[in-house]
Amino acid sequence: MTSIETPADMDGLSRILFGHAAFQYLNAACELELFELVRAKPGIHKAEIGAALGLADRANDILLLGCTSLGLLVKNGGYRVAPVLDELMGTDDWQRFRDTVAFEQYIVYEGQLDFTESLRTNANAGLHRVPGEGPDLYRRLSQNPHLESVFYRYMRSWSELANRHLVEALDLSGSRKLLDCGGGDAVNAIALAQANPDLQVTILEIPDTVRIAEKKIAEAGLSERVTVAGGDMFADSFPTGADTVMFAHQMVIWTPEECTALLRKAYDALPENGRVVIFNSMSHDDGDGPVVAALDSVYFASLPAEGGMIYPWSQHEANLRAAGFTRSERVACPGWTPHGILIGYK
Repeated sequence: MTSIETPADMDGLSRILFGHAAFQYLNAACELELFELVRAKPGIHKAEIGAALGLADRANDILLLGCTSLGLLVKNGGYRVAPVLDELMGTDDWQRFRDTVAFEQYIVYEGQLDFTESLRTNANAGLHRVPGEGPDLYRRLSQNPHLESVFYRYMRSWSELANRHLVEALDLSGSRKLLDCGGGDAVNAIALAQANPDLQVTILEIPDTVRIAEKKIAEAGLSERVTVAGGDMFADSFPTGADTVMFAHQMVIWTPEECTALLRKAYDALPENGRVVIFNSMSHDDGDGPVVAALDSVYFASLPAEGGMIYPWSQHEANLRAAGFTRSERVACPGWTPHGILIGYK
């Protein structure tokens, strides 16, 4: 697959140079609910915006200058939201988008200051900026309630943006029991259980996350069909009895060697004709995009654990072969998030 991106011109280079500032305009507009105000009152004027948001004239001028220059707002007499925002705000995905903005602001942004050092050392150098103890982000989140809340809101929203494709494209009609490794707050397990009434799901998660997942499962009324087992998927044995093992948003966190080790554990736990499912963002095999995969890889290089990026499809396929899976199938997911499903067969 070839890249559809064109080389940057000076305007594009400037947007990269000051990209940190561009994001701060987006975050401020979300936190101040500027877009909601303007969408509710199309054609609203500057003074009305400042008064409604409680901003002094200079602060209001700065906010509107940035949001208009970046194309987030359109000025034609008064102000209107850009068409892409207007369309997004008319859907449930708007809150999911806002949750993603908050995640970038409060968890990702500071850790990315150490991106260069992360490349030099091939390690997650930005983790030291997250308070607490533990070798990865996930163990530290439980020691920071605000960050934990932001993270799990984001993960649920990011999963919901993509798991509609997982539900539609992954045929589980022949599956009896699915093991969801690293299933977080159960967002994918719940969606798959709701779409497949005969399916039993077990989530394997670190003990600190079990209470969060069980609460969400109970709220969905699925406690009889979706259960949570606390454990370390690297150190502990996988729960037995599953005919499908799923890794959703997991294989982007770890090194290829660690991913292969997890896939080998899945292979050993599966019966003959069992399947393993990898569901996460994918990059092109040629290493030329998509741009969202490239930008998201800065986070995986800097923060979560010592390894990971948005790997190409071919890397996951190589890991599957090394783990013993001889046949695999690619399922691309449409949409602006570069998600894909890769199924390995035992």
